[in-house]
Amino acid sequence: MNTVVFLSAGHSISHCAEPIVKPQLNGNLLALEKSPYLLQHAKNPVKWMPWGVAAFEKAKKENKPIFLSIGYSTCHWCHVMAHESFENEATAARLNQNFVCIKVDREERPDVDRLYMSFVQATTGSGGWPMSVWLTPDLHPFYGGTYFPPADRFNRPGFPALLSRIAEAWAKDRERIVETAATSLASLSESTRPTPGSGPLSSAPLEAGFQTLLKQYDDQAGGFSIAPKFPRPSALFFLLQYAHSAGADSGDGKVAAGMVLHTLQRMALGGVHDQLGGGFHRYSVDRLWHVPHYEKMLYDQAQLVCAYLEAAQLTGNTLCANTVRSTLDYVAREMTDPSGGFHSAEDADSLFAHGKPEHGEGAFFVWTKPEINALLAGDAPLFNAVYGVLEEGNSPRGSDPHGELKGKNTLIRKLSATEAAQLSGLDETATETLLNQCRAKLLSHRAERPHPHRDDKILTAWNGLMISAFARGGSFLGEERYLKTARHAALFLKSSLWKEGRLRRAYRIEAGSVPGFAEDYACLIQGLLDLYEADFDPAWLQWALELQTTQDRLFWDKEHGGYFSSAEGDPSLLLRIKEDHDGAEPAASSVSVRNLKRLSEFTGREELAARAQQTAAAFGNVLERAPAALPQMLHSLGGLQSPWTQIVIAGDLQSPDTQALLSIVRRKYLPHAILLHAGSAGAAVGLGERLVLAAQMPALNGKASAYVCKNFTCQAPVSDPEALAKLLEK
Repeated sequence: MNTVVFLSAGHSISHCAEPIVKPQLNGNLLALEKSPYLLQHAKNPVKWMPWGVAAFEKAKKENKPIFLSIGYSTCHWCHVMAHESFENEATAARLNQNFVCIKVDREERPDVDRLYMSFVQATTGSGGWPMSVWLTPDLHPFYGGTYFPPADRFNRPGFPALLSRIAEAWAKDRERIVETAATSLASLSESTRPTPGSGPLSSAPLEAGFQTLLKQYDDQAGGFSIAPKFPRPSALFFLLQYAHSAGADSGDGKVAAGMVLHTLQRMALGGVHDQLGGGFHRYSVDRLWHVPHYEKMLYDQAQLVCAYLEAAQLTGNTLCANTVRSTLDYVAREMTDPSGGFHSAEDADSLFAHGKPEHGEGAFFVWTKPEINALLAGDAPLFNAVYGVLEEGNSPRGSDPHGELKGKNTLIRKLSATEAAQLSGLDETATETLLNQCRAKLLSHRAERPHPHRDDKILTAWNGLMISAFARGGSFLGEERYLKTARHAALFLKSSLWKEGRLRRAYRIEAGSVPGFAEDYACLIQGLLDLYEADFDPAWLQWALELQTTQDRLFWDKEHGGYFSSAEGDPSLLLRIKEDHDGAEPAASSVSVRNLKRLSEFTGREELAARAQQTAAAFGNVLERAPAALPQMLHSLGGLQSPWTQIVIAGDLQSPDTQALLSIVRRKYLPHAILLHAGSAGAAVGLGERLVLAAQMPALNGKASAYVCKNFTCQAPVSDPEALAKLLEK
């Protein structure tokens, strides 16, 4: 691409800020917004404007380039750049004089973020937040990067000098910049359009994806990179399904399952997992999952719950099952709004002490050894040994280059239950009880510290993922309280973010004006299907079908198949991008393939299965060339190439006999099966022939019965849980 760009930061760098409610009179318009991220910048001397027509018209009228800054409220380096540059009067004066400055919350506008991130990645080879992009008044990007320091360092140009150079270039060579930017946009349009493969989809991408992940796998510490190390739930989902399809006793099946279980165990025992409060931090800065970047994202909690749950179903691993529970408890306690929706994130940074301005990353989570000794007294030596607490701090070499964690400890489980019992002189049960009591004391003390900033906006897509987690977790663990949480969230989304037959993207105080994106529909549909299998209320299935119809109408690519991220009709969005990468969040098309297949299995509507095939085929070229870029799509593709099972339970849902049969199903890993209840299926009027058939399946001799079927050709029903378990093993 023929364009000039600058270096990009691959990090995300935060000090906490309270929402601002009083509009400022300095030309900064962000105080009128509801996004926590925009409100954090409402007192900047920069004359920020939100993304919209007013800002675009101002740029055209004044013939100024646009400086577009994109981030999110819990982004550490976003806040560093804000403190260094956007709060600096001299730097703000340069911005105000030479540019129209626009702030965007990437979580509210993933379409804008995705478009300009594609430009930054294409022209610099990397990306991250804060993202800094300079645009022509016609919104064409011409310079881009991420974090820029206040002076030259980190092999990055200083931000004030960079602003001067860009302003000078615009004044002297505006026509060439505009022409080059238009050319660059055309090139970007071509590069962001996935193409179908060369022939019918086969199982070859599944094998190639497995081999690629096997090569990337860190057999020492788990995961698929050295450092920094991110959880990759979509890769774990694919490998679990691959192991199931290959067979638990096959060589590849054992290897695939082993990679997943080892990774999840190392994460659960490491510092990336909050050993006191539950939940997972965003990533580890070191290879061992020890020192995290301490922010917590809702989408990570949701997907990791499901990954641990599926691993527990496949392997019976107790640590995985316990991690499901602790993560759901964390979200229920810390991230759930009284309305029922789920908040977006918690910041990495917080104040060191109440009433003082000093703050730091991880301040809420880390401990000194003297602190723990004072709180736990005689139990401290055992706890310190089990959780790796050291006088000098326990950060591995190279993980704390600025010395911020010197003398501080991130809790990490170093000793097994057996080793801890040997050290304590008690049996394992008594030792774990003692350690639980120690953790409770520390958690209670930690609660008195200044809490990190929480981004309390409610995003439809992330809430859909979390509904899945609570619905599936409640079913797996037999916990009605988790199912209630899932139902409460779904009802909130329907009442507050489903407006006139279309979803809205976000809610804070009230529903935002930004319409939902393809990922909002896809993730919510997935959540509703999981909720339907948890409580068998046909209303969830009915709404899921309605949402799927709307998603198809708004986002379907009629020419090549698959789903665009955004709908038509937004003149400020220069390109409609079809996401072809499953990153921290899965791509909408990847989720939709499985949604469509499941909907087809529930209803018998073949056109839904056909659309699932068309969606996967639309990404055939990526699946052939780089299958591991789309692990969630590989997972969905596996579901298209395997026969599905329908399991129908007939009997009173309140009956212990019925619950015993349901428990057998829900404790097993069954990626290519749907679960129905005969009684509630009868209420699903107009949803397809298969639900009608399910409704007609009786309980035998007054006892709860299970039917295991292929294409609703069913084996003889069984009432004994062990007999059902044997049927499902086949």
